[in-house]
Amino acid sequence: MRKALNALYTASGYTAAFFIFAITALVFAQVCLNLVEKIYSAMFGGALGLTIPSYSDFTGFFLAAASFLALAYTLRAGGHIRVSLVTGLLPQKLQNLFEIAALFIGAMMSGYATYYMFGLVRESIEYGDKSSGMISIPLWIPQAPVLAGLCILTIALLDEMSSVLRGQRPTYEGRGENLLSE
Repeated sequence: MRKALNALYTASGYTAAFFIFAITALVFAQVCLNLVEKIYSAMFGGALGLTIPSYSDFTGFFLAAASFLALAYTLRAGGHIRVSLVTGLLPQKLQNLFEIAALFIGAMMSGYATYYMFGLVRESIEYGDKSSGMISIPLWIPQAPVLAGLCILTIALLDEMSSVLRGQRPTYEGRGENLLSE
């Protein structure tokens, strides 16, 4: 089970990285087209009309996908901001209690968001909602990675809470500080 969960978190992180790369590639391609357009206009006058239809819509969709798919991976890597100034002064048992409470609240909030995002995706499919850009695509397509990211985050928070309840330290503890010092 541990291998499967770790693989899920890693796959989610790599998928988020893919979407970041896709944003970069799409924006780079549009900038190149703008440059060609500008050079053509300066040399010959007029315009070619070179543009990637709905590229700003797609980059927005990719950003949402990357942001939400990266949440669980970032949690496990210790990349989220944690305020440990106060909890670091507490005895270990009280620290564990605060950790469990924070993970429980986070899991409930993430689960709540997952539930309502599922409803939004379901409604988008049911009503046939489409984006309003030049290229109209069904909205459930860009909403699905957001739903997946929230679901995986909820799983990761429950996984961490389960570990802490079994007396283990959270995987993210101290990892973020090490990343900054490297």
